[in-house]
Amino acid sequence: MSRRRVLVTGATGYIGGRLVPRLLEAGYDVRVLVRSPQRLTDVPWAADVEIAQGDLTDLESVRQACEGVDVLYYLVHSMTSGGDFERMEQLAARNVARAAKEAGVSRIVYLGGLHPDAPKLSPHLRSRAEVGRILLDSGVPTVALQAGVVIGSGSTSFEMIRHLTDVLPYMPAPKWVRNRIQPIAVRDVLYYLLGAAELPPEVNRTFDIGGPDVLRYGQMMNGYALEAGLHQRPIAALPVLTPWLASQWVNLVTPIPRSLAVPIIASLQYDCVMHEHDIDDYIPQPDGGLTPYRRAVRLALGKMSDGQVETSWQNASIVGAPADPLPSDPDWSGHLVYTDIKERHTKAKPADLWRVIESIGGENGWYSFPLAWAVRGWMDKLVGGVGLRRGRVHPDKLHTGDALDFWRVEKIERGHLLRLRAEMRVPGGAWLEMRAEADADGGSIYRQRAVFFPRGLGGRLYWWSILPFHGVIFSGMANRITATAEALSARDSSRTASADSAHPL
Repeated sequence: MSRRRVLVTGATGYIGGRLVPRLLEAGYDVRVLVRSPQRLTDVPWAADVEIAQGDLTDLESVRQACEGVDVLYYLVHSMTSGGDFERMEQLAARNVARAAKEAGVSRIVYLGGLHPDAPKLSPHLRSRAEVGRILLDSGVPTVALQAGVVIGSGSTSFEMIRHLTDVLPYMPAPKWVRNRIQPIAVRDVLYYLLGAAELPPEVNRTFDIGGPDVLRYGQMMNGYALEAGLHQRPIAALPVLTPWLASQWVNLVTPIPRSLAVPIIASLQYDCVMHEHDIDDYIPQPDGGLTPYRRAVRLALGKMSDGQVETSWQNASIVGAPADPLPSDPDWSGHLVYTDIKERHTKAKPADLWRVIESIGGENGWYSFPLAWAVRGWMDKLVGGVGLRRGRVHPDKLHTGDALDFWRVEKIERGHLLRLRAEMRVPGGAWLEMRAEADADGGSIYRQRAVFFPRGLGGRLYWWSILPFHGVIFSGMANRITATAEALSARDSSRTASADSAHPL
């Protein structure tokens, strides 16, 4: 029996990028229709799919993409308000409906949005509902799943909750913070999308989908705060804050573009909860049930068993959890991260540079502004931290897990990489990374990176308060480490030359 072929539109988007690898795992042959194949360059599954280039507003390219397809996923929605986006979305939906019917596609699966039975919807909710109607009237059996706020790192709705809660200890907000919302974890959205592909052909209808919790928007923000280790935020509902003013406010205090904030906020003017639970009669709930909101937040934050936040900067691999970041996610999504990066080219041999890196801390010091390091250690002790008194376990060698003053060795690749995790008291997570790399001239390159994930407004203020000192401390550190490594190399070369002259051939 031949494998079923699936066409995914919107594969470079938030949901589509997470659905494709799960379709592959389920045994489907996957084709993706994208306008710019270059956007798939870094995704881990690009080599496992057939890539068709085209645009949904171009009927001929949609026809070609639909050839030989059994199931079509429609995961495209404009999040901008410029131009006549409603007309363009309807044109795209009509092209897909026509091409799918002509090609004999047996199932369309569409992901729309929960919306109330209101006479006047926001333009984006209205457009999503109209796209669903066009697909349902296509003559191809269609399932239109209608979801509310999707919880997962990279989801625009979740990122707005994350950034607003992180940055504001007090939240003046529009009155819609009192509206009821039924959020759903991204893993549950993907579960329903996969299940919808296998529904019998007589099913042609909409289904509401949502998680087990119905919350007010303010409760969602404070639920996030608790999971992120922040204090709950006092929230004042202001009746005068219009959707337009609210979007300006979101644009000001978060990295989310106003063009995205506008449609989200406009959609929050209504209660968005499930009106029916008929999906349970067709697709049984996943093992263990649907994901509660607080657990969905924990997954989106990448919480590990020890409560630490698992960060995505540490490696470029995609671990495959649906709440994890993907290369195709927008650059403003995910945890806010501050970095201080220094790079130095040195005549020192890589082995000598590594000797200096591995011997850092303890009695050997930190190669820059000793008084500043001592003061930071005293400050840490005053607030109950570990300070600088722990020193080193071994004068020259480090191992994963070793304590190193107020750091902990998180990862070591001997001869190449040392990564330290801060254990001093700071309002966030901090790492210091040092690398030794060979260059083409026989010397080496020293790369140094300080990384800080702020927790709440206090974390942001902390980073900016110490930023003036970074130019002195981290620059001096990079300069002294490379200078010390050069002195080691010069001394070794001198010894070698002396030995050669004392023992001529």
